[in-house]
Amino acid sequence: RRVYLDYNATTPLAPEVAQAVWDAMCQAWGNPSSSHPAGRKAKELISSARESLARMLGGRPEDIVFTSGGTEANNMVIHTACRHFHESQRGTKDSRGTPHIVTSTVEHDSIRLPLEQLGREGLAGEWHRHRWSLNGGLVSAGILGGGQDLACSVMFHFLPLEKSTIFPCAALQQLVPVHGAGASTGGLSDFGRSAGSTVSTVNAVSVPGSPWLSPQFHGPRIGALYTRSPGTATPLHPMLFGGGQERSFRPGTENTPMIAGLGQAAELVSKNWEAYEAHMRDVRDYLEATLEASFGKQRIHFNSHFKGSKRLCNTCNFSILGPGLQGTLIL
Repeated sequence: RRVYLDYNATTPLAPEVAQAVWDAMCQAWGNPSSSHPAGRKAKELISSARESLARMLGGRPEDIVFTSGGTEANNMVIHTACRHFHESQRGTKDSRGTPHIVTSTVEHDSIRLPLEQLGREGLAGEWHRHRWSLNGGLVSAGILGGGQDLACSVMFHFLPLEKSTIFPCAALQQLVPVHGAGASTGGLSDFGRSAGSTVSTVNAVSVPGSPWLSPQFHGPRIGALYTRSPGTATPLHPMLFGGGQERSFRPGTENTPMIAGLGQAAELVSKNWEAYEAHMRDVRDYLEATLEASFGKQRIHFNSHFKGSKRLCNTCNFSILGPGLQGTLIL
């Protein structure tokens, strides 16, 4: 028997999700932009999925934009932050140059690499000089106290992929309006892996952009961006231009089967998250206890056991002491 330990990368489809995808492929094959019955069927399915995802997040359906995945959603928010900053500076007497974007040192490449590219293009400032650092598993927000009045956005993972600690979003959020003055767009929090692994709703943390990844909670490979009142209360600029789908924020004919699967996965989380969380915590604790019994307390160190730091219930991060040990061999 094999044990699969890569759920943070992707999860197998739940049977109900696979059925929803299949049903959509067979019964809702029409173009959602078409007015004939086949098109209306597809449109209804997309609307239902949007409502299901909003229900899981504790948000509103109109605040959800379907994307191809978390990478696209992250890029959209990052480019929006820079564009909004530059547009707000246009025509003003005290132009403040390029924006600074504050992020942490443990971010995914879909955040780090767009920032590096924008820096090379001269559209963003020296963002890498303003990274947060991790100290004892907690984010140090001291950088925001350094007079960074050029900061246009703060971007970080709510749940760092490998670290397994939970960033204190609500506390950090309080610092953004104070220090991110002027053209600040607030922040991006990547909640991609939090569904089903911790209790969280977007209403608890008022970040303008929150990507969600369906593969992390037994859904198909598709994503969504939650942003409060896009285009009005929160700026959101499209990276693509086309037929006006997703209110022109993300044009392109919608992938109805994958969206239907995402909606079904969200329904499962909404109904079962307490059982999911309890099960994952039990399995995590069993794994850690067994590892400690096998290697001994002197040879194994759990990297996320910090006082005052909340942990993911589905992730274990540890190091093993020993001569010549390599991570790939241990795995």
